[in-house]
Amino acid sequence: MRLAITGGAGFIGSAAVRLLAKDGNAVLNIDKLTYAGCIESVKEVSALPSYSFLHADVCDAAAISKAFEEFRPDAVMHLAAESHVDRSIDGPMEFVRSNVLGTANMLNCSLDYWRKLEGEAKSRFRFLQISTDEVYGSLGPEGLFSESTPYDPRSPYSASKAAGDHLAKAWFHTYGFPAFVTNCSNNYGPYHFPEKLIPLVTLNALDGKPLPIYGKGDNIRDWLFVEDHVRALKLVIDKGQPGETYNVGGSNERTNLEVVQTICATLDELAPERRKAGLKSYADLITFVPDRPGHDQRYAIDAGKLKRELGWQPQEDFESGIRKTIKWYLENAWWWQPIRERKYSGQRLGSGASK
Repeated sequence: MRLAITGGAGFIGSAAVRLLAKDGNAVLNIDKLTYAGCIESVKEVSALPSYSFLHADVCDAAAISKAFEEFRPDAVMHLAAESHVDRSIDGPMEFVRSNVLGTANMLNCSLDYWRKLEGEAKSRFRFLQISTDEVYGSLGPEGLFSESTPYDPRSPYSASKAAGDHLAKAWFHTYGFPAFVTNCSNNYGPYHFPEKLIPLVTLNALDGKPLPIYGKGDNIRDWLFVEDHVRALKLVIDKGQPGETYNVGGSNERTNLEVVQTICATLDELAPERRKAGLKSYADLITFVPDRPGHDQRYAIDAGKLKRELGWQPQEDFESGIRKTIKWYLENAWWWQPIRERKYSGQRLGSGASK
């Protein structure tokens, strides 16, 4: 297929670019290269003739429309987004611009392009809005998010993603445009920008810095290995029904404290020699800090629809995926060290002072 992937220099986007380009698809990577965009994340496929890159903002209608006319995509994977909850607390308006206005622009440009297509090209075209389980709000101790769970976003980030989802569904219902939505649980894996929990804890531990855990560490998330997520996205484009929502989850619920303890135990096994003097375990660095505002207690995804209807199965459980992830960070300081030095060194975000 010919796939236009927005946010292809980000975490999930770069995983999609790498896997799908290596599988023989023609890939156009569209990315603004904001602070979290790292073009080095796709260097292993950048020399492939099937890969191309466009430095552009998803809010730039002229640039997106021109790219569609020249590249002629069969499908759009819309992954470009501001994605860090803590940053959305400090600066919500950039999330509204990127995640709401950017999504609306991508939908409108895609609609204009699709309307000009004919025959098989028109019937084949798909637009996939990739979203998050955070749009559903917070779960109690029991139950799972399903595709019919009412939206109840609690942070500026999740509210902005919810708006994008509603726009995609509106384009389907209003214009007959072949859009659908996926909502995923927490992703982890290689090339993850180190403001997020797993890479932040891993790299802080290697630096001998405190490992901050919000509140009591009892908030629960469902963890999904990023390459399993990408395989699900391609399956939805290939076999999914326009207008539908598909939840993608790893069925790996862990408290934040359990996640951090697992990282520490894995580092104790794989890199004991890198522990700072005086530490018996990396877990000695665990530090509890005041909770962030509006911190949802629990997310958990029911991915049964995706499994039943499209045949998806994850290849990694949390134990195998976290081990692969930590080994990657241990072996690839060339990627994360410049980020820690120049972009983000591990300081706390999300104090609640909005901009």
